[in-house]
Amino acid sequence: MRALLQRVTRAPGGRHGKWLVLVAWLIVAVALGPLAGKLGDVEDTSANAFLPRGAESARVNTELEKFRTDTVMPAVVVYTGEGAEAKAAADRTAFAQFAPAGEEVSRPLPSDDGEALMTVVPLDTEDDLTGRVDELREIAGANAPPGVDIEVGGPAGSLTDQVAVFDGLDSTLLLATALVVAVLLLITYRSPVLWLLPLLAVGFAAVLTQVTTYLLAKHAGLPVDPQSAGVLMVLVFGVGTDYALLLIARYREELHRHADRHEAMRIALGRSGPAILASAGTIAVGLACLAFADINSSRSLGLVGAIGVVCGFLAMVTVLPALLVITGRWVFWPFVPRHGTPAHKERTVWSRIGTAVARRPRWSWMMSVAATGVLALSAAGIGMGLTQAEMFQDKPESVVAQERISAHYPSGASDPAKIVTRTGQAAEVRAAAATVDGVARVEKAADRTPDGELTTLSVVLADAPDSQAAKDTIDELRDAVHEVSGSGALVGGTTAQALDTQRAADRDLTTVIPIVLLVVLGVLIWLLRALVAPLLLLATVVLSYFAALGASNLIFEHVLGFAGVDWSIPLMGFVFLVALGIDYNIFLMHRVKEEAARLGHSRGVLEGLTSTGGVTASLALETAPYGIRVVATAPGGTDAPARRVARGPAPGTEQEKAWYQQIVDQTVASSLLKRYGTLDEQAAAIVFLASDEASYITGTVLPVAGGDLG
Repeated sequence: MRALLQRVTRAPGGRHGKWLVLVAWLIVAVALGPLAGKLGDVEDTSANAFLPRGAESARVNTELEKFRTDTVMPAVVVYTGEGAEAKAAADRTAFAQFAPAGEEVSRPLPSDDGEALMTVVPLDTEDDLTGRVDELREIAGANAPPGVDIEVGGPAGSLTDQVAVFDGLDSTLLLATALVVAVLLLITYRSPVLWLLPLLAVGFAAVLTQVTTYLLAKHAGLPVDPQSAGVLMVLVFGVGTDYALLLIARYREELHRHADRHEAMRIALGRSGPAILASAGTIAVGLACLAFADINSSRSLGLVGAIGVVCGFLAMVTVLPALLVITGRWVFWPFVPRHGTPAHKERTVWSRIGTAVARRPRWSWMMSVAATGVLALSAAGIGMGLTQAEMFQDKPESVVAQERISAHYPSGASDPAKIVTRTGQAAEVRAAAATVDGVARVEKAADRTPDGELTTLSVVLADAPDSQAAKDTIDELRDAVHEVSGSGALVGGTTAQALDTQRAADRDLTTVIPIVLLVVLGVLIWLLRALVAPLLLLATVVLSYFAALGASNLIFEHVLGFAGVDWSIPLMGFVFLVALGIDYNIFLMHRVKEEAARLGHSRGVLEGLTSTGGVTASLALETAPYGIRVVATAPGGTDAPARRVARGPAPGTEQEKAWYQQIVDQTVASSLLKRYGTLDEQAAAIVFLASDEASYITGTVLPVAGGDLG
């Protein structure tokens, strides 16, 4: 694998290969770009795309397709207040134009308390459903008598309000992501040009991702829904930027060491490539583990996300290096990395953090575990599941309509449960359903399939469709109708769908999470060739996941006032935080392993943290005139002369020669050789020690850190 990676990444750093790589990506973008825009054509927007595989409610949706060639969704218009009768009658006449062929608008149904009227308007879902709901609301709101309140809700109204919330969300989210990435790149590199190259490479990756997803969905049955398609681009931006930051940081280091930028890029790719490959593999396989989930939307997100990660990896190790080499060193302006100059001129925040941790390691990890542990405990009280009203920050009209219905009618009247049964046993199923506590009534009207084999029944629940009481009623209803021998009865509808999704989410947590953990552990063991360290790293990621979940719960509940989170959040959060979060551990440990072989374990850990913590690194040796940091003292302590002694090719006395030689020997033996910096930097430090700028020390150290204070 390493040999293959080296062959793949050699071309972008070549004098001719860089142009071939760029031309190849341009051909891909131009030739396949039109297919990227067709991704929406293969998206599955049906209700089953967001339901668990094999769920009873999903099977009901499949059976309902046999009942009619068209698809109908009801809008429910609720009138309250004195004088609503005349308005409701007039509106019914106006609403008739929207009913599909063979359907009719219901007569206004009065509530038992006589304070409300309800009209059901059937709408064709294939005929601009949201536009029709807007027209219904415009008609209902026109010429409304004083004191009469009118709201349009029901399934069609609720869907329209949800579409309005998410309208343009994908483009907004993508633009926001691009803006955040651009700002981070500007802050990191402080260059007005460099930040454009990662974004351009991400653009290439996005085209390849969309085309690959479209082709696999069209010809290989890859499940794609609007949620996974929307998150896909954000994911590509995220992982692409991660890899770009790591590669550019390593490339800039090598530019300080090599005059030839092509050689610098080949070395940078060779050293950072394995870490990027391990990260991409971990994330892709971790996301692919969602294929074991029951919920179809989760499976879609995992498989589509894995494609995005792979395409992002290919772009970042091919076209991005080519662009960097083509543009040359000037792209880093105004902080151009010059050959022979130190890569880092001052201590960074990460070097200070590393030093502080190394000084008191036990205290550091105990405090970290305590802080994250407290946040993790907050996850225990997280509220799971949202009602229809809680899904919106501002109360939309459909929610108000449902509140009116709940106040004056059986709460489930606007969205009844559906039973599909064999026609021969329909009467028995109806009777069994009517005996269930929580069922307000079973509608008399029933639809049959054209062949007459199946019948559908509408069951009005006494409680609101999104309430826990309604879900409990669905369980009892299923038990009752399943006992009717030979009926093959199935219970579906909105409430049943919510119940099935909730239970599938619980199952997915216990199934997918262990698989993801095993996959991530396997990658870490392969990368580090160890067992204890991978277990420790995995524990840190899992702890951070629970801490993030707990912190989110505190913010959502006590700061933003949200009622809870959707059932999909824990699983999605785990996969993204663990699979995506582990790549930072991979970057760190890959660099630590490299530095430990050169500097020793303790110093290698600190150097790895400094080099990867803030993308920019702080080397242990900084040469003049920026301040020298070497661990060396004048041997002899207070016996050294208290005056400055000239340094030159010929020290004045034999004592000075001895001191000079001992300084060089001690410095090389204890600090520099294969422990601090490159050979060039070691030589520069030795030259400094022999220069006129250096002096003997009496009772102190050189202008460096560490050493014997004499």
